Amino acid sequence: MRVLALDLGDAWTGTAMSDPLKIIATPYKSIRTEGLMVFLHELFEKEKIDTVVVGYPRTMRDTESDQTKKVLAQKELIEKEFPTKKYILWDERLSSKGARAIQGKKAKTQGDNEHSIAAAIILQTYLQFLN
Repeated sequence: MRVLALDLGDAWTGTAMSDPLKIIATPYKSIRTEGLMVFLHELFEKEKIDTVVVGYPRTMRDTESDQTKKVLAQKELIEKEFPTKKYILWDERLSSKGARAIQGKKAKTQGDNEHSIAAAIILQTYLQFLN
């Protein structure tokens, strides 16, 4: 079984997946958030995924923002649509900044890849916690 990570955003959602041993996170795809449910239906049919890690956007002062509330609402919708999966909220602070640093100058030409890299950073920290 694999673990899927979601970096939920208003326009784009980044995804990343673990290997079957749940050791390594790999960026998967960045998709338009409006098409997320269709994407997840297709992915869950194709891949054996038991856990979904959702990036939890807290402020640096560890408080909730408007984005936190949006992510929690989206997570609730996903949980209702796919109730057999286990869901984990995982701190995503600085993941986007880390993704931009990893991408460097490529960021302007590769656009939405930043979101899947951020999802991989979120997932890798979760996998390290597990191990």
